[in-house]
Amino acid sequence: MKKLPIGIQSFEKIRTDNYYYVDKTYFIKKLIDEGGGYYFLSRPRRFGKSLFLDTLRYAFLGKRELFKGLYLEGNWDWDTKYPVIKISFGAGVIKDAENLKSLIISLIRNYSEKEGITIKEELLNKQFYELIEKLSVKYAQKVVVLIDEYDKPILDRIEDREKAIEIREELKNFYSVLKDADEFLKFVFITGVSKFNKVSIFSGLNQLNDITLDAEYSTICGYTQHDLETVFFDRLEGVNLDEVRRWYNGYSWLGESVYNPFDILLYLDKGEFRPYWFETGTPTFLIKLLAEKRFNIIEAEHLEVSEKVLGSFDIDAIYPENLLFQTGYLTIKDKKVINDRAIYTLSYPNREVKISFNDYFLSYLSQDTILTEKNKNRLFYAIDENDFNKLKEIFRSFFASIPFDWYRKNELAGYEGYYSSIVYAYFVASGFNVVAEDTTDAGRIDLTVLYKDRAYIIEFKVVELSSEGKALQQIKEKRYYEKYVGKVKDVYLIGVEFSKSDRNIVGFEWEKAENRG
Repeated sequence: MKKLPIGIQSFEKIRTDNYYYVDKTYFIKKLIDEGGGYYFLSRPRRFGKSLFLDTLRYAFLGKRELFKGLYLEGNWDWDTKYPVIKISFGAGVIKDAENLKSLIISLIRNYSEKEGITIKEELLNKQFYELIEKLSVKYAQKVVVLIDEYDKPILDRIEDREKAIEIREELKNFYSVLKDADEFLKFVFITGVSKFNKVSIFSGLNQLNDITLDAEYSTICGYTQHDLETVFFDRLEGVNLDEVRRWYNGYSWLGESVYNPFDILLYLDKGEFRPYWFETGTPTFLIKLLAEKRFNIIEAEHLEVSEKVLGSFDIDAIYPENLLFQTGYLTIKDKKVINDRAIYTLSYPNREVKISFNDYFLSYLSQDTILTEKNKNRLFYAIDENDFNKLKEIFRSFFASIPFDWYRKNELAGYEGYYSSIVYAYFVASGFNVVAEDTTDAGRIDLTVLYKDRAYIIEFKVVELSSEGKALQQIKEKRYYEKYVGKVKDVYLIGVEFSKSDRNIVGFEWEKAENRG
C-alpha cells in the first residue's frame, strides 16, 4: 500500500518514494495552452498550493521521470527546459520590513550562488531584476517565477497596522520587478491565502490573470469526490463516504466542490472524524474582527455579498465577510446576477468548519474553556432528556460565563442578534443540527434545532425593546411550528427573553405544539 503524503510539499519526494498523488498536471498544460503569462491563485491554508507550485517547477525544469503515469508525461515538451526561481514566504514569521528584506536578499543570494551568477546591484528590487536577467542570458531561455504564500509576511503582522503597511510597501517594491522584467519572463504563478487589492501589491501588473474564481480551475487544488474514491480506493473499505463528505467536502470556487487534502489524508491515516484542518490554525484575528465589526455569527449560515466585497481587500479596508471566505471558513454556495451585479451566497463548507468555528467563537467570548465544555455537555444531555428546566439553567449559564468587559465594549449586546448568536453557537458547537433564520411563509424563525424525532422552535427577544412574553407569543401568532408539524414526532416552542441591564435571561417559556400531521 502506498504512503500518505501528510505534510509533504515536495513533488519530487512524493513521486520517488511511492506516495499517493492526485494528478493535477492537466492544469499545467491548460495554463500553457492558454498562452502562459502571469497567474494568481488564492486558496485557504493547507490546500496544496505549495505542492502545485513544486509540480510546476519540475515540469519547467524538464524532469520527465517524475511525471511517469501522469497526464503531463505525454502532453509536454520535455526537450525544452527553463530556469526556475521559486520563492516561498511560507516558513517562519516575518517580524518587520527589515526582517523581510533580509529574507529576500538571502533567497536571491542562494539562487545566484547556486547558479554561479554574480549579483552587483545593491538595491533589493534591482538584485531580483538582475537575477532574472542573468538567468535568462545564461540558459538562453525566458525565466519561470513561482511565488508561494506571497501575502504571508503581511498576514504575520496584520494586527499591527504600521508594520503591516511597511511590509506591504516592501513587497510592492519587490513584486514590481515582475512588470519591469517582462521581456525575460516565460511564466509567473503567484499563490496566497488572501487577495489583496491589486493596486496595493501588484501595481502596474495589469496582465495578472486571477483564476481564483474561474470555474475551469476550481479543482486545481483540493480533492474531488472522484479523486477520493479512485486514488484512495484501497483505504476506503468500511468507510461511510456520505459521512466523510458531510464532514470534509464542500469547498467551492464556482465549480465542482472539493475536499481539503490535509483533512482527507489525516482522516484516512487516523480513521477518526476530527477537525484536522481547523486545528492547524486559530482564527484569533478574525474573531476579534467579527466582534469589532458587530458581526452576527448566525449570518454566516447564509451570507450574501457583492463581488466588490468578496474580491479583494487592503490593510485599511478589511471586511469580515471577505476574510471569512478567503481563509476558508466560508465558501461559495451560489452565484446570481442582479442588474448586472454578481451576488454570492456564502456558507460553511462542511461540518468540520461549522462546528469548530462556532466552538472557537465561544471560547473567545467566555475565555473559560473548561466551563464552555461543561456547558456543551450539559446542553446535549438537556436536549437528549428533553428537560426544559435544565435547558433554562444552561442558557443562563451561557451568559453568566461571558466577562462583563465584553458587554461593555460591544453595543451588539443590546439586540437579539447578540444573544441568539451565543445560543446558536452553543448548539452548533455541541454538534446539533441547527437551522438559523429558518424561513416560513409567515416570517423567519430565529433558531430551529432538530434532534432525533423532535424540532425545537426558538424565538429571542430583548425586554428593553419589547414587552415581556412576546417571544413565545410571536411563535404562536405566526404559527412557525406548522413548518415541522407532521414532519417530526414532536414540536416544541421556546420563547427566550433577555435583559440588557441584567446581561442574562429574564424570561423562559415553552410549550409543546399540537401535532396534527
